[in-house]
Amino acid sequence: MKTSRITLLLHKFELQRMKRYVIISIVLFLSVSLNAQLKWNSRYQSYIDQYKDVAIAEMLKYNIPASITLAQGLLESGAGMSELARKGNNHFGIKCHDWLGATTYHDDDEEQECFRKYRDVYESYEDHSKFLARQPRYRSLFKLKRTDYKGWARGLKRCGYATSPTYANQLIGIIELYKLQRFDKAKKYDRFMVERSAVINSSAGIDLHPIHIYNKNYYLKARQGDTFRSIAREVGISYKKIAKYNERDKDDRLIPGEIIYLKKKQKKAEKAYKNRPHRVKDGESMYSIAQYYGIRVKSLYKMNHLQPNYTIKVGDYLKVR
Repeated sequence: MKTSRITLLLHKFELQRMKRYVIISIVLFLSVSLNAQLKWNSRYQSYIDQYKDVAIAEMLKYNIPASITLAQGLLESGAGMSELARKGNNHFGIKCHDWLGATTYHDDDEEQECFRKYRDVYESYEDHSKFLARQPRYRSLFKLKRTDYKGWARGLKRCGYATSPTYANQLIGIIELYKLQRFDKAKKYDRFMVERSAVINSSAGIDLHPIHIYNKNYYLKARQGDTFRSIAREVGISYKKIAKYNERDKDDRLIPGEIIYLKKKQKKAEKAYKNRPHRVKDGESMYSIAQYYGIRVKSLYKMNHLQPNYTIKVGDYLKVR
């Protein structure tokens, strides 16, 4: 009898051991598969360019690594394209627990669960910071160094932020692919991008233009039907200022695909173009060349010792830095 009982106990122990082995193997397989499939995505990069300064601003205020905030925003909102992000400006999947503000409903672990709804994306980022900083279960995370993104990622999973067994590895994979950890050492941020996030309202049905960074400036590409006024309403900058930054008349017609800068352009091109003159191609003008390099037309003329009435020719070489 004793032998049978011991045999049964050993059998149960072996089954439990095998179950643990299978679970661990599945998690490892999913993690490896995830990392193997993770590839650079231009939509993710546009999201990072758009919200990195908001993440840095939140980090300096609440001591949450900017890399973690960005990675969570990317993962939870599908780079801002999820239904929850588009309809409720909710970029972190935070549900309605202890929430007195506006709400929206979305299928998640269960059907039609209640989620927090925000006025704008900035409010979503701010509430995410407060949610982590004020919840006792996340208190241990704030003992970690700001640069310990792996510890934060694993701690978020351990504390129950998400149910996915690969959540921590997903965050780490995104951070390392896009080198988001470099933002964890930042000591300042661009107020322009933070203010922009506070005035735009994607829940109003606006299909936002991706914001790009080039030559210490921000720019977007005009779409069909865009005007300086319509762009101004989206980015929260005077349309007269935007026209001036681009050395244009405020009523000029915009061509789809053309670059529109959102801050005053530089006097010189990026350092990479030092001793690399631009060869004029058919159809180019001094203005189109200046826009391409993100520099002022006046500066382009001055660098090349040209008079304002000079007409460039195909094959000309122009110094841009």
